[in-house]
Amino acid sequence: MSQLILTTLPNVPLVQPGDDLVRLVLTGLERARLELEDNDVIVIASKILSKAQARIVRLADVTPGQYALELYAETGKDARVIELMLRESSEIVRARRGLIVTRHNLGFVSANAGIDHSNVEQGASDFVLLLPLDPDADAQVIRERIQAETGKRVAIVIADTHGRPHRIGTMGIAIGSAGLPALEDWRGRKDLFGYELKSTDIALADLLASAATLLLGQADEGTPLVHVRGATWSGPDGTARDLVRPKEMDLFP
Repeated sequence: MSQLILTTLPNVPLVQPGDDLVRLVLTGLERARLELEDNDVIVIASKILSKAQARIVRLADVTPGQYALELYAETGKDARVIELMLRESSEIVRARRGLIVTRHNLGFVSANAGIDHSNVEQGASDFVLLLPLDPDADAQVIRERIQAETGKRVAIVIADTHGRPHRIGTMGIAIGSAGLPALEDWRGRKDLFGYELKSTDIALADLLASAATLLLGQADEGTPLVHVRGATWSGPDGTARDLVRPKEMDLFP
């Protein structure tokens, strides 16, 4: 019988710039009375990683450029936030009244370059939170430190919430991962009737991020760390960048 067990790590304090996330994870595991095992997964909300890295911006310190002002006239969104979107992105994919979709510097396409007003202690109207600069590298560092301190080979997923093309509502996706194949290749496997799979790729890191997001929450839950046990995979380790569809393969640019 297969089983997947997800557990929030309790009593995580509000993260401040410079905080040690590894220490928060290990302390949370102790409070939850969980002993790590090989192939456990720790899912970390991207927001606390951004906070620890001081990716908080005071909007009063942002001066919009000409292009940001033009997009403000087109969309009605805060020109200072638009300026940050431009800095965080390689391309504006779509813009209309009330909405801007960008291709983030990390490669994925999302609304508002992942810039967030919610759960910023300094004040949502005056401060915003940017995504981490390199969440794949951050996941690897966290993984290596946890292994050094515990001796256990764990995987790390950095989760953020995104909307999806052609679907309503947000869900969790992986913007960083280490210790597992973020994209698992199932080609060559057989189905129940012996048919060989020809083109099946499984977005493993996204699936784990989405499952954990049911517990991470979006409002006042205060549970930014989730322990996952029972996930299985095969194949070499990858990164969340493996999940980004190359622009030349995008049928809906």
